[in-house]
Amino acid sequence: MEMRWGLITVVIVAVAVGLGSADEWGQRAPYRIHTLFSVECQNYFDWQTVGLMHSFKKSRQPGPITRLLSCTEEEMKNYRGMDLAPTFRVPSWSRHPKTGDWYPAINKPVGVLHWLQHSEDAKNVDWVVILDADQIIRGPIIPWELGAERGRPFAAHYGYLVGCDNMLVRLHTNHPELCDKVGGLLAMHIDDLRVLAPLWLSKTEDVRQDTAHWSTNLTGDVYGKGWISEMYGYSFGAAEAGLKHKINDDLMIYPGYVPREGVEPILMHYGLPFSIGNWSFTKLDHHEDNIVYDCNRLFPEPPYPREVKMMEPDQYKRRGLLLSLECMNTLNEGLILRHAENGCPKPKWSKYLSFLKSKTFMELTKPKLLAPGSVHILPDQHQHQQPPPVDEFKGPYPKIHTLFSTECTTYFDWQTVGFMHSFRLSGQPGNITRLLSCTDEDLKKYKGRDLAPTHNVPSMSRHPLTGDWYPAINKPAAVVHWLHHTNIDAEYIVILDADMILRGPITPWEYKAARGRPVSTPYDYLIGCDNDLAKLHTRNPEACDKVGGVIIMHIDDLRKFAMYWLLKTQEVRADKEHYAKELTGDIYESGWISEMYGYSFGAAEV
Repeated sequence: MEMRWGLITVVIVAVAVGLGSADEWGQRAPYRIHTLFSVECQNYFDWQTVGLMHSFKKSRQPGPITRLLSCTEEEMKNYRGMDLAPTFRVPSWSRHPKTGDWYPAINKPVGVLHWLQHSEDAKNVDWVVILDADQIIRGPIIPWELGAERGRPFAAHYGYLVGCDNMLVRLHTNHPELCDKVGGLLAMHIDDLRVLAPLWLSKTEDVRQDTAHWSTNLTGDVYGKGWISEMYGYSFGAAEAGLKHKINDDLMIYPGYVPREGVEPILMHYGLPFSIGNWSFTKLDHHEDNIVYDCNRLFPEPPYPREVKMMEPDQYKRRGLLLSLECMNTLNEGLILRHAENGCPKPKWSKYLSFLKSKTFMELTKPKLLAPGSVHILPDQHQHQQPPPVDEFKGPYPKIHTLFSTECTTYFDWQTVGFMHSFRLSGQPGNITRLLSCTDEDLKKYKGRDLAPTHNVPSMSRHPLTGDWYPAINKPAAVVHWLHHTNIDAEYIVILDADMILRGPITPWEYKAARGRPVSTPYDYLIGCDNDLAKLHTRNPEACDKVGGVIIMHIDDLRKFAMYWLLKTQEVRADKEHYAKELTGDIYESGWISEMYGYSFGAAEV
């Protein structure tokens, strides 16, 4: 009965915004679904709540939704947002009741456990969907349509949780082989959640207290402050509970990223800064923002869809920008409706308000439904797989894309001229892209934009967090950026250095490259593959290859590997205690070849 009333509520709201009935879309759920999200009683979470709740109604997500509100009694005295969402109050553990540690992220597992133990709703549900407040729902999230089963939750991929692969997991769970790098979007059976929730909390406490192992090379946390302990608490807790996830990497997308071709994301997660032309948005800029309660004030309006179509000729990048638009406009649309509920006067007419009320916008933001068979589940990386056959080129040859990395200096410009000239003479098949790492200031003065087909990437020569000056890190950082911001139609990628001259084609079929079997050239001086350096920086020192310079790799392998290349480069660069020549082979003992070891150790990891 409670499920029926939850559905009726969603239907009534859907009709109110002019979207028709839920039954028209076939979304009457055969099982009871309940959606949860966790917040604290602050302005920062109030405007996120408005956006999430508005998108929940627009998306026609079946079943009820509950906001888990973590507040102290003192905070509650002045809190104004109790009516922003159906709410279940939970204890605030921002300041840990026993240790005194200040860690607000722990409120998420605390809130879920408290809801399970004390809410009547938790007694009348089959499936639970757990989201973050800083998300916009684009279509119904139906656990069984995503492939979730009892004992097999569905989750989005968080590849940076490298602790699932190293000693961190072995310290905190008896089942490291079950550790999954997941978060953001979770869908699981209530029975699994009941087993998991107390472990999620206890493992979060364990990792948070393990300050000796907070370092970036172990956790992937760029700040090295234990801030993502709750994420590891979830992954380690799920491993302890024996839960193995079905993992997807394209249904939840960050604004600014380019969605995979043919995939319609159902969740936008605006946790990272994003931009459209000269317009940009960062949620942290609005930490104390009173926007929910300031009548008729909205976030700065982004460009209009027709402007985006004019500014971006590439259809795939354009689609990514339009999704960013949709995220921001849905947030603002939610604020408009909220201000009306607050009793604000009717806002003055503007072109932007007119657009948000238009049939065009309603059509752009109608619920997105999953097409049958469209949910892509990532393979289990812990599962042993037989190596693929090396001779896989019996049909038409696959497409190739060549990459090389430079910075915007004259030093690289003359190399680029020589490289590009030799590329044209060599007969190398496919397209080529120069990955150009520049600061915004350098790019304004740069004169070599037309030297090669170019993808601009942020410069990490000066590390944005540590301040370390290490330009070589731009190579893996640029590859990661290119993978995340472009639509790639090639099957094989050839990665070269700018200071090279091609004398003929470099192709995977000539050199017998294959999925899982990249081809490279020997760099025998990387002696760290044979000594303690490899044992310190990879779980699989026996898989460490002394290679570099020329890389021929299948795109699927590069997608799995690129982030490891970057993370391992940072890890080796930070390991100054082991810069010695007898360990690294670096005659300068300055860590200058850390990027090369980042490649070899990263490849060994996967």
